[in-house]
Amino acid sequence: MGPLKTIAAAVLISLLGLSAQAAEGAAALGLWTTEGGKSRVEIFDCAGKLCGKIVWLKEPLDDKGQEKVDRENPDEALKSRKILGLPLLSDFVADGDSGRQWTDGRIYNPEDGQTYKCNMELQDDGSLKVRGYVGLPLFGKTQIWTPAK
Repeated sequence: MGPLKTIAAAVLISLLGLSAQAAEGAAALGLWTTEGGKSRVEIFDCAGKLCGKIVWLKEPLDDKGQEKVDRENPDEALKSRKILGLPLLSDFVADGDSGRQWTDGRIYNPEDGQTYKCNMELQDDGSLKVRGYVGLPLFGKTQIWTPAK
């Protein structure tokens, strides 16, 4: 095989690998309603990993009639960013070949201003189990998100 064919083959293999990664995340892509229906999160591909942001709030205004902001964030520079559009999920990678589990991610909780490790798993009923934790998954909290309608 000549050098040009070798390069072409390497590029094709790389592209196929990226397509497989995208397919593994496809089941989680889209809009999800968080537990309790307080918000909706859009999950999307970001450089081969899954990320998510808040795109809808049941109560977008605070008690003063102003748009809710990230007031609990420990970083003073971020306290004024709006909750609507806020990055919530980052760095999730497919775990195994099932296309139903994503690990090594992070979830930000605007209610306490903390970022937690997180795993997600698509359930048989089409819901998404989202588990944020500190240290080990054993020490965390699970929410069940449903596909937004």
